[in-house]
Amino acid sequence: MTSPTQEDSLQRAVGTVLASLPTEGDLLPEEVAAACDDVHRMFTRRGDVIDLVALRREVEHRVSVWQAPSVGLDDGRDHLEWLPNAKATIEWQFWNRYRRYLEEIKLLPRQVVWRLDDTTDRVLGKLENPSREGRWRRYGLVVGQVQSGKTGNYIGLACKAADAGYKLIVILAGIDNSLRSQTQLRVDEGLLGFDTQYQQRYDQDQFKIGAGALRGAPRLKIASLTTSAEKGDFGRAVAKNMNIPIGDYPIVLVIKKHRRILDYVRKWVVEVEGQQTPDGKKKIVRDVSLLVIDDEADNASVNVATVDPDTEPARVNGAIRQLLASFEKAAYVGYTATPFANIYIDPSADHEKYGADLFPSHFIESLKAPSNYLGPERVFGLQSDDPDDDDIEPLPIVRPLQDYSDWMPDGHKKDWIPPSELPRSLSEAISAFILTCAARQARGQVNDHKSMLIHVTRLQDVQKRVGDRIGEHLQLLKDRIRYRDVNTPVDEELRLLWERDFVPTSAWFPADQAPPVSWAQVWSEVRPAAEKVQVRVVNGNSSDALQYYDHRREGLSVIAVGGNKLSRGLTLEGLTVSYYLRSTKMYDTLLQMGRWFGYRPEYEDLCRLYTTPALRDAYVEITAANDELRADFEAMAVLDAKPQDFGLRVRTSPAGLEITARNKMRRGTRVKVSYSGDMPETVTFDMREAALAGNFRLLERFVSRLDATFPPDCDETGSIIWSGVPADEIVDGFLDEYIAGQAPRTRPAFIADYIRSCQRVGELGNWTVRLVSSTTGRQIKKIGPYEIGLIERAKINEDVTAEQRYRIRRIVSPSDEAKDLIVGSDQWNHALDATKKAAKGKLDKNGREKKDPAFPSGRTLRYERHPDRAHLLIYPLKNPTPYQVPDEPPVVGFAISFPDSRHGVQTATEYVVNKVWQEQALGESDFDEDAEE
Repeated sequence: MTSPTQEDSLQRAVGTVLASLPTEGDLLPEEVAAACDDVHRMFTRRGDVIDLVALRREVEHRVSVWQAPSVGLDDGRDHLEWLPNAKATIEWQFWNRYRRYLEEIKLLPRQVVWRLDDTTDRVLGKLENPSREGRWRRYGLVVGQVQSGKTGNYIGLACKAADAGYKLIVILAGIDNSLRSQTQLRVDEGLLGFDTQYQQRYDQDQFKIGAGALRGAPRLKIASLTTSAEKGDFGRAVAKNMNIPIGDYPIVLVIKKHRRILDYVRKWVVEVEGQQTPDGKKKIVRDVSLLVIDDEADNASVNVATVDPDTEPARVNGAIRQLLASFEKAAYVGYTATPFANIYIDPSADHEKYGADLFPSHFIESLKAPSNYLGPERVFGLQSDDPDDDDIEPLPIVRPLQDYSDWMPDGHKKDWIPPSELPRSLSEAISAFILTCAARQARGQVNDHKSMLIHVTRLQDVQKRVGDRIGEHLQLLKDRIRYRDVNTPVDEELRLLWERDFVPTSAWFPADQAPPVSWAQVWSEVRPAAEKVQVRVVNGNSSDALQYYDHRREGLSVIAVGGNKLSRGLTLEGLTVSYYLRSTKMYDTLLQMGRWFGYRPEYEDLCRLYTTPALRDAYVEITAANDELRADFEAMAVLDAKPQDFGLRVRTSPAGLEITARNKMRRGTRVKVSYSGDMPETVTFDMREAALAGNFRLLERFVSRLDATFPPDCDETGSIIWSGVPADEIVDGFLDEYIAGQAPRTRPAFIADYIRSCQRVGELGNWTVRLVSSTTGRQIKKIGPYEIGLIERAKINEDVTAEQRYRIRRIVSPSDEAKDLIVGSDQWNHALDATKKAAKGKLDKNGREKKDPAFPSGRTLRYERHPDRAHLLIYPLKNPTPYQVPDEPPVVGFAISFPDSRHGVQTATEYVVNKVWQEQALGESDFDEDAEE
């Protein structure tokens, strides 16, 4: 095991090597090895003990990480481009200091820092020059991934904004004190350079931290009227007593999203700097440029008022808008990983008192996560629709739960008392956490923070009782480890868990990502690791807090029990084990609850997620839908679309229907569904005998019906094609009778209604139908007169027979979508050129630029389709159940490649759905983001 002193020396050596490496071009392995050898010799001569193998491994990891560039949608109307010409005249002192801090202290991979420099330049350039004369506004949104580094990005933006001349920077940091305090501390370290609990302006007594404590770092003029203390939010009395001149140098506020706090800020700054408007009705601030950075911008900031949202918006939304309206020069940038609610904002909403709503009308920037990010795709898997990309297989770290219902039943009330005996799965999860702490210590991560999340209820009273039960169990486990009870030998129990679970899982990872440790090494660390572990209940009624900063030297080991407070923005440092039961199917809520996403250097193999099969399936679906939404965004960026175009696209898509903030739906709700430019495909199938037989009989009738009127053709794969089929045949002959699985994204009734609405405006009159056959299929099925090779698709649910449903990631092979086009035709060539343009500059999973696509695909293909033509692909799938009867019917699935409708909203179909429909199709949320727990 590496000692704490050796670990500190190793990290200093890593920083020294990184600083010595060339900053341009790809690095050769020999260059990295030579630099490591030189630094190793230098540190050894100084008396520091450095493990050369560990040094090389750490450095190689950091230089091998890559990150693709961000992409964006822009509306440049009323915007004056300024940054390219101004860059050479700005000193960039705050940014350069922050960059040094990231490189030398945080040891971020160098390409991640370079990409941060690039993306913050892009965002800053889309704001206005703070010295531009006259009234101006800029509204934008930056979209990242959950736990991927958005805070670091907006601190970088704030640094550059301060350098450029923005004088008041207000950061909206969540709705509770814990998140606000955590964010303020990050701002202290990265932007301010001093600890705001002890000083609030640059020229007071020096309590340097973070970027300010770097050797030779300049003392920069800046102040903060908020502190990192738990109750360090803005207060008008403090602001008056500080007597800081607004406009002389940057002032930073990190505040909660509470109407009262926002009003305090507005009234204070208007009182100090406001000037009367010509009509005498109000005061506005003319000479101070304002930048508002809204963290988790989809939470609390969106106007959810139900009575009259135009004239009486929700309180927080109205207060943010009033703050912006009080300045002549103001910019608003939201940051979120789940932008769905923001895109639903009415872009035309404006009000004399409150000003424009917070729709990102000027730009949306989508950030790519670095290659070492542990995100939804890696945890839950993702099937790629890009033929040059491999599917992303899920990491073997998810453990299914089946034994919790007696201990924590679904729908429990606040008076529920969990039994004293924990479910076996929870007991195992706690033991697994002790083992991960010990293994990380054996790998040298002695002083690193280590956390476990237990999220089983939203009710605070029940959370308190859960915390008590966990504390009792943990104390007993510690005693067993300490005193080695011979009747129940804990060492044998833990060893079996280690060998059954951790040994095979770690073997799945490359050795450089999971440094091998023996059981003897782990066991030697079990007792010291267990002794450090504490239980904290984190909610609005609890005095517990996750004081990572206070324990930064020795590391905090904590089991955090909570609900909503642990679900938005708050970072659990060193999270390894999560035990998660909280049921909701709202896309944004589930993604935000995924605290297990993030960065886990050299301990990804030790991470575990204990959750239910239903929740795991929900995350699989969300991952695919989120990836699809990002792919749509990138395709629209290639086509130079504007933010409002993307908003309309989401609001009228089947994906948009699913992502709607359903916790706001209380009664009948009007929803619009459009499949314009979309490709709905069946990925969930009803495996009951009646459904399988019914869909196969339907397919045979449909084939017979098509053969009677439309001459069939056959391609080289054995697929059967009918051309010139009218829409009525598609709807009446197939969709109206197809028995669908429980998948709102592909509801035949919705699709049929959409087709009918397109017919009314002269669209979708000419169809190609393809019965897809496989040349490699191991099973042949006669369908009508045709011998068809059944398609095979891997199942992603555990037990098809027990669940009576079959789930797959994708049904379509990417090359199939364009097979109705004539190769070499103008339409084919235009679609292929657009597909290549969309792929240009993209990197594959290894960080290499992708090859040129060989055929058209995706959204760019659908944009090139004539609005009269669509492509129906029918896939007969091999039944995935292990025991099949000889004449068992195949599973029938389909996909439709729809062209882009020229009539937009006219072809969208409106429905009124009730609460029962919402619960059945979309899942009911018990999470209200605007309410305290």
